[in-house]
Amino acid sequence: MSRSEIKVGLLGLGVVGSGTVHILADNAAAIAQKVGAPVTVARAAVRDRTKSRGLDLPSHLITTDPYEVINDPEIDIICEVVGGVEPARTWLLQALNNGKNVVTANKELMARAGGELLHLAEERGLDFNFEASVGGGIPIIQPLKQALSANRFGSIYGIVNGTTNYILSKMTSEGADFADVLAEAQAQGFAEADPTNDVDGFDARFKIAILSSIAFNSRVNVDDIHVEGIRGISKRDIEVAGELGYVIKLLGIGQENSQGLQVRVHPALLGQSHPLAAVDGVYNAVYVRGNYVGDVMLYGRGAGSLPTGSAIVGDIIEIGRNIRHGATGRLGCTCFETKPLIGLDSLVSRYYLRIETSDRPRVLASVTGILGDFDVSIGSMVQHERPDNVAEMVAITHPALEVNMRSALDVLKRISIVKNIANCLRVVE
Repeated sequence: MSRSEIKVGLLGLGVVGSGTVHILADNAAAIAQKVGAPVTVARAAVRDRTKSRGLDLPSHLITTDPYEVINDPEIDIICEVVGGVEPARTWLLQALNNGKNVVTANKELMARAGGELLHLAEERGLDFNFEASVGGGIPIIQPLKQALSANRFGSIYGIVNGTTNYILSKMTSEGADFADVLAEAQAQGFAEADPTNDVDGFDARFKIAILSSIAFNSRVNVDDIHVEGIRGISKRDIEVAGELGYVIKLLGIGQENSQGLQVRVHPALLGQSHPLAAVDGVYNAVYVRGNYVGDVMLYGRGAGSLPTGSAIVGDIIEIGRNIRHGATGRLGCTCFETKPLIGLDSLVSRYYLRIETSDRPRVLASVTGILGDFDVSIGSMVQHERPDNVAEMVAITHPALEVNMRSALDVLKRISIVKNIANCLRVVE
């Protein structure tokens, strides 16, 4: 199909939208060669037309009415970089009904309404690409859907939030407290003024919902995913984990077993030799295990104007090629199975347990006895003397059921010799 030009309309022109425009302009000649036609920004919708964005974009192309973009008959691809579920969902439904192909970087939208949007795109024979919604500049959506699609995946692990990875990395390298590193991250622009979405794990939950839905070919309801953040990680946990040969990372994890899918977000101890253990700072990585390819890890910048813009423009180039060859809609929703999401109680894991106890005889026997009552056995244990007749006990358990570990902790909390259960974290092999 001969096309003299591919026209893009943007919904949003903030950090990511501006990066997208910059890349399209800076690499215009190469992009035209790759697509087979020039790719141009025909229209952009913003909240404030008077805001300076430092872009070489004529003012007459900028509007405050998103429907001037969505309903423009000349636009081929709508690129949404506003964020949030609404009004983005309504806008993109209208765009699809208008025959527009879509690119989005919106993780929450895809986690909550991705199935609806992808099915409509498929019905209309349109492309709907969302590479930038998970790993910023890291290509992971298309590899899962295409290059790695010969595999069935047993597990997928992701360090998919740069803010929390930066905080944990700084705590590890500097021996700093969580609150101090968070304040530094906010001052440097790596964390929001309200960091809840990041440090409490909700951002990572959106992303692992998307990744698991694709990897396991079954829609995962984001609200059913167990989530824990990193506020409870102390510099003492970081220090002790290092002494034992581990690092602590916030992980999004998806696994499939004979019962169904287990998808969760939580901090975990990773062995220092694990490939994900070396992912520091604001970098992200996704580690997948396929039944034919084995282990694969993709690593890079998980956010930012130009890394995320790179993924968006990659999607635009792919769609532009498909438009020119009349091949849009060929790669639709891959959630063609329905698998149950099973709760955390049936998870089998090793655990890191750090507790403070009275420093007196037979305490160790009492603690290990209670753990043993719930079929939790100790793999290794160290004890440190603390002031005021308090001892710190640190244990790594053998594999145990989550429900058994939680029941044992409930009993330990109620006995007088246990002063404090400082932390209990899962260990990822």
